[in-house]
Amino acid sequence: MTDVHVVGVCGSLREESVTRVGIERALESAERAGASTELVDLVEYDLPTFDPDRKREAAGDAEALATRLRRADAIVLGSPMYHGSYSSPLKTALDYCGFEEFEETTVGLLAVSGGSFPVTALEHMRSVCRALNAWVIPHQAAVPNSHSVLEDGAFADAKLEERIATLGRQAVQYATIEPDPDSFESDQNVGAEGK
Repeated sequence: MTDVHVVGVCGSLREESVTRVGIERALESAERAGASTELVDLVEYDLPTFDPDRKREAAGDAEALATRLRRADAIVLGSPMYHGSYSSPLKTALDYCGFEEFEETTVGLLAVSGGSFPVTALEHMRSVCRALNAWVIPHQAAVPNSHSVLEDGAFADAKLEERIATLGRQAVQYATIEPDPDSFESDQNVGAEGK
């Protein structure tokens, strides 16, 4: 699996981001499974609010982001849960992408919440990925109670750490899967064509 390239996308702009730590741990696990990895930290990107009338090349770093995602064999998306969904920086990043970046690409999901399990954020990310005809790994990593999960920059709960590590391993394991057939959602998503 040394030719597998996994890109992790951190959808949190927070300086002390548990999401970022989670994505980094998933990527470390993917490396241990033999993949090359790359962190796309959205705090480093200038992504204006998506405007369908503006070409991606004229939208800040949108084209650079899309280029990095196109090179991925598998993508791990991470986001904090805001108001029952995922973050606006991640939504903007995904809006600048289409089938070329995600179709038939393996995607893993990680969501972080200050309270209980961020189930709805994971469901919303899964729906968007299905609309882009990505193959979403059934295993997902949910990090609840984020204010107390880290000790000295590491996850204190071994089971949580293993759940995140499994996500990274499975991103490598399923990177070459050939999903068939296309999802109904992607068939209806004309907006993802020609991005």
